Amino acid sequence: MSLDPTRLRRLRRTSALRAMVNETALRPTDLIMPIFAGTGGDRREPLAAIPGVNLLAGASLEREADAIVRVGVPAVLVFGVLDEGSKDAAASEAVRPGNAVCEAIGRIKNQRPELMVIADLCLCEYTDHRHCGILREGRIDNDATVAVLAEAAVVLARAGADIIAPSGVMDGVVAALRRALDAAGLSDVALMPYSAKFASGFYGPFKAASQSTPQESRHATHQIQVGNSREALRKIAVDVEEGADLVIVKPALTSLDVLALARDTVPVPLVGYDVSGFHAMLAHHCGTDAALRRRLTCELLTCIRRAGAKLIITYSAKDIAPHLE
Repeated sequence: MSLDPTRLRRLRRTSALRAMVNETALRPTDLIMPIFAGTGGDRREPLAAIPGVNLLAGASLEREADAIVRVGVPAVLVFGVLDEGSKDAAASEAVRPGNAVCEAIGRIKNQRPELMVIADLCLCEYTDHRHCGILREGRIDNDATVAVLAEAAVVLARAGADIIAPSGVMDGVVAALRRALDAAGLSDVALMPYSAKFASGFYGPFKAASQSTPQESRHATHQIQVGNSREALRKIAVDVEEGADLVIVKPALTSLDVLALARDTVPVPLVGYDVSGFHAMLAHHCGTDAALRRRLTCELLTCIRRAGAKLIITYSAKDIAPHLE
């Protein structure tokens, strides 16, 4: 009988062996939990569009910060959900110190100063037309938008944000934010742009939850075409050159090739975004079977880590963290 030296199953025989040779581990410290911050007093209202996620305000934000720290998740990504009356065409509320997002950041940092707070920054949260920038004759004015974003970044940093995450994919925004933060004496605040952000249809539940869906989308004019991986890599390179400390790839699950291509060439940490559309689909598939949902979520997130993401933004962070090593 001839001998076959190849026996790959030897290292799969027991759980101990499998753990010893595991190449990609998923840990609570790899995760970032999104938070939707609203206005008013103490609020905790389920967001129907994103299963298991709530709109929070007041003391509920502090309780949420406590819960996230207890399960070992080190960071939150804060989105603002503002009342319609506070929105206008100029996104004036974005640059007002003490706005709802600033108040939320302050509450979280006062309650849990060790929790890293990442502030999402896009004008769609603040404009009454719900587009990602300032409109001029029906088009997004890139430079006018960047000027407002730079001012807003300083406001968020002064409120206590550790990291600013510009998500509107405007050209030159990273350099402008870096200059503005440094000039304000906030050079320790990091930048985490949504560099490889594709014009995906999987953002729908998030847009509904954040009340930021425009009547007529302009996203294709500033987000990357789904088929363009080389353009995504070029945008990452530009943002790193302008001063990005980390970069986001979104949606992560349909951009595993981009993560894999960037892993060995991009000198800053890559962050994968497990977006709302996939979260909602998985919740629908699993129904009330919480154990199945956690298992499939962990599989999905492990694949994102395996592709090259150092960190993962996921709406499931608080839920799955207690079940990780």
